[in-house]
Amino acid sequence: MGLPDVVTREEWRAAREELLALEKAATRARDALNARRRELPMVEIDKLYVFEGPDGKSELLDLFEGRDQLVVYHFMFAPEWEAGCPSCSGFLDQIGHLAHLRARGTAFAAVSRAPFTRILPFKARMGWTVPWFSSNLSDFNQDFGTTVETGGCLQERPGISCFLREGERIFHTYSTFDRGLDGIGFTTNLLDLTALGRQEEWERPAGRASALGAPAGSSGVRYHDEYLD
Repeated sequence: MGLPDVVTREEWRAAREELLALEKAATRARDALNARRRELPMVEIDKLYVFEGPDGKSELLDLFEGRDQLVVYHFMFAPEWEAGCPSCSGFLDQIGHLAHLRARGTAFAAVSRAPFTRILPFKARMGWTVPWFSSNLSDFNQDFGTTVETGGCLQERPGISCFLREGERIFHTYSTFDRGLDGIGFTTNLLDLTALGRQEEWERPAGRASALGAPAGSSGVRYHDEYLD
C-alpha cells in the first residue's frame, strides 16, 4: 500500500494546519452552496402519483404525514428483483431516528418500483422501520429521473428528491443522484476522514488498499447481514 509518509509530530502539526485552512475554505464554500440550493426555484406537482404502502394506496401528499417538507430516497429495487440494491441498503442502514427530521417539519420515505409485497419481506429482513412505499402503480421514478430507459431497458439509479407543500399544493424543490448522495452517507463521510479513505479506484492517492482485507469500494458493499464480521 502507498501509505502516508511518517513524520515528526511537529511536521504533522504543520501539515495539519495547512490542510485545516483548506477545510475551512471548503466549509465556507459548502455553506454558500447550500444557500444557493435553498434559493432554487420550485415546480408545482400537478400530476397524481399513487403509491402502495402498509395502509394500502396513498398519494404523494400522504407521504408528508401532515408535515411541510418531504425527503424521498429513491431506493433501487426493480419489480423483477428478488432483493433491494446492496448500496442503497447500506445508505438506508445509516438513516437515524426520524424524530430529529420530524421535529423540523420534515418527513422521510423510501420509494421503489418493486411491488410492496416484495418490499415488505426485505424491509423486515433488514430490520428497518422507515416508511417505504412502492411506486409500481405510477411513473413517479421515471418522472424524477431515477428510472431511465437505456437501450430499450429500464435502469435504476439512486437519488433523493425533496418536496415542499403549501396546504394541498406540492412543489418539487431539489433532486440529486449517484455521487450527489456522497455528502449524505454517514459511512462515506467517516471513511473520507481516514488515511485509507473509501478504497475506491477514483480516489487519490492511489494504492490505498485495505490493510484489513475488507472489500474495497462500492463493489464490496454487502447487505449488513452478509458481512463475515
